[in-house]
Amino acid sequence: MEFFKIIKKYKNTRVAEIKTSHGKILTPVFMPVGTQATVKIMTPFDLEELGYDIILANTYHLYLRPGCDLIKKFNGLHNFMGWKKNILTDSGGFQVFSLQDLRKITGEGVIFKSHIDGSEHLFTPEKVIEIQNILNSDIIMCLDECPPYPSTYEYINDSLATTIEWAKRSKIAHKNKNQYLFGIIQGGIYKDLREKAMSEMFKLDFPGYALGGVSVGEDKEFIYKVVDWCATQMPEQKPRYLMGVGTPEDIWYAVERGIDMFDCVFPTRIARNGNIYTHEGQIAVRNAEFKEDTRPMDEGCSCYACRTFSRAYIRHLFNVHEILGMRLTTLHNLYFMIRLLERIRKSILEENFEKERDEFFKKYKI
Repeated sequence: MEFFKIIKKYKNTRVAEIKTSHGKILTPVFMPVGTQATVKIMTPFDLEELGYDIILANTYHLYLRPGCDLIKKFNGLHNFMGWKKNILTDSGGFQVFSLQDLRKITGEGVIFKSHIDGSEHLFTPEKVIEIQNILNSDIIMCLDECPPYPSTYEYINDSLATTIEWAKRSKIAHKNKNQYLFGIIQGGIYKDLREKAMSEMFKLDFPGYALGGVSVGEDKEFIYKVVDWCATQMPEQKPRYLMGVGTPEDIWYAVERGIDMFDCVFPTRIARNGNIYTHEGQIAVRNAEFKEDTRPMDEGCSCYACRTFSRAYIRHLFNVHEILGMRLTTLHNLYFMIRLLERIRKSILEENFEKERDEFFKKYKI
């Protein structure tokens, strides 16, 4: 089975197909985040109806709760959560290194204390592969050290050496041919370290590569610089994944430079706070200005929420703390995102990407 196949290339943009034992994924693709084996407020049926073929889950959180023993009884996450399509799990490295005072890096791996009960655990590259084997996700990630922003050049350089060594150990430990292990390119905001990371990671010949250590607190200009430095240097015949990035403007920017895969909590997180995407930009539907607004959330949108309910009604739901409000805004934002990616793929296939991008931003205000 061919894992990754480019269907159409237009300048640096591309439409491709990823194929796993759980089906096909067309790229560029946005992947909703289901940290704890659920995309908040959405059922697997909802996600399938919207057209999603892949979601994310988090190794760190699932290792702590409900734990590997339980998931093993279900033969993996797909059966446990009732999702028949693709799952990508991250390594949990970002979460572990976010703990700061609760973790310690050793030659073996990283020792950390659970944010739940303070119990001590050890993540090694081998252990993280073992956990993801149990989760039985389709695409898995190497354990990496995710340095905080800002960090010194010396710190990032030392951290990168750790990430490269862990990638080598992960590659040796990984045996499951039904899972595709991605290497992660770190290096902070330093161009030469990013180039060093790529040079070393590409030698390991992973099926795909991710740009990590972005969207960790740095200004957006630095995220874009990293994409500019790295995207077109990543192997042409392998998927390129920009981790933790996925607003509409970021996706247009990165796709133009050759990125294929995106994930981000932002569309669903802002939805739960009453913020929605429209073709004119983001609005806060709970604001008083929408109290008597009879229009749908986004005029011209065909999602169930926009076909059925007014801004005034959804604002009311938020004001009285009814969970349906969050459900409808989440459904809408996920619909907006999947239609955006469909539009981008179509523009690449028809070789009018720049025209579609410019049309989008004529109306969409950041």
